Amino acid sequence: MDDQAVRAALQRHWDTSDASDFEREHDIYATDAVLDYPQSGERIRGRHNIQQSRTVQPNKKRFAIRRMIGGGDLWITEYILTYDDRPSYVVSIMEFRDGLVVHETQYFADRFDPAPSRAHLVEHVDGTSSH
Repeated sequence: MDDQAVRAALQRHWDTSDASDFEREHDIYATDAVLDYPQSGERIRGRHNIQQSRTVQPNKKRFAIRRMIGGGDLWITEYILTYDDRPSYVVSIMEFRDGLVVHETQYFADRFDPAPSRAHLVEHVDGTSSH
């Protein structure tokens, strides 16, 4: 799979994730894929279990992609995942083999207020803008 095909597959994945199409959302994963959530210490093995974990998640989810970068077998997506109108900033690292994701690691971060100590050094940027 060339980089254009992977980028298109990723775009379909995030579009179907945003549409809560749990069947098509998981087409990108190999049968034996592994999903890691380092912050909670969870590992989910297998496409079926990954899909089930997302299907039973009760919150309404929306995905706003900020950027997708990568090449070959390693791709990174930055996005804002909004659960019930509360945004979380996410980095997804996907490793591909034979055109399918075999390992994904997702890192989550909540929004926080700017630090007054650096206010004179920064400019405010809307977190929803794309690069």
